[in-house]
Amino acid sequence: MALLSLRERAGAVALLEEVRYVELSDRSDFNDRFIDRCRSPADTAPLAPAVAVIACGALAAHIREIMARRSWRVELHCLPAVLHNRPEKITPYAERLALSARSRGLRVVLAYADCGTYVLSDFLVRGFRRLVLGELGLDRRPELWADYFGHYRRVVWLAQRREADLEAEAAAVAAMFQLPLTVIDVGTSALELELEQLVCDE
Repeated sequence: MALLSLRERAGAVALLEEVRYVELSDRSDFNDRFIDRCRSPADTAPLAPAVAVIACGALAAHIREIMARRSWRVELHCLPAVLHNRPEKITPYAERLALSARSRGLRVVLAYADCGTYVLSDFLVRGFRRLVLGELGLDRRPELWADYFGHYRRVVWLAQRREADLEAEAAAVAAMFQLPLTVIDVGTSALELELEQLVCDE
């Protein structure tokens, strides 16, 4: 710095006498932490999802748990589980969501349970009376049972988390069909593996 006069130099020296050095922190990582806090929101915003998963509502809780645990960048859309009672509506509903996701540059994954045979998930066991009996009106018109379910020959529960109360309710559902209950312990590991292959396949 160049000073133009002795008077200005004297003023600068006087200013230095008044300045006190203050140590803001004795933390060794203070500078790094300070810079991180100074970043703009755009710098720290989470990465946008790369994949859209369109899933049956019956699988929603399990998929959310897997996504959270694996920290996957996924946009999840859950179709109402009640659509199992109206399978003809599933394709157009899912197609609208898929086209919207594709228009935003997302890869689309469909995670849907089999609607062609009568299969119980944990979710459907818990909600059978409301989602099936109530939605189809079978609680008011039980004589329609054979029209909806007369062609089934067995009831299969794919148990994601086998618990005594769920097992009792699954047996009660099978009794409504007047069919034996087949229980297959599947957990969620196979679902997670399939999702991993689809979601992580960049």
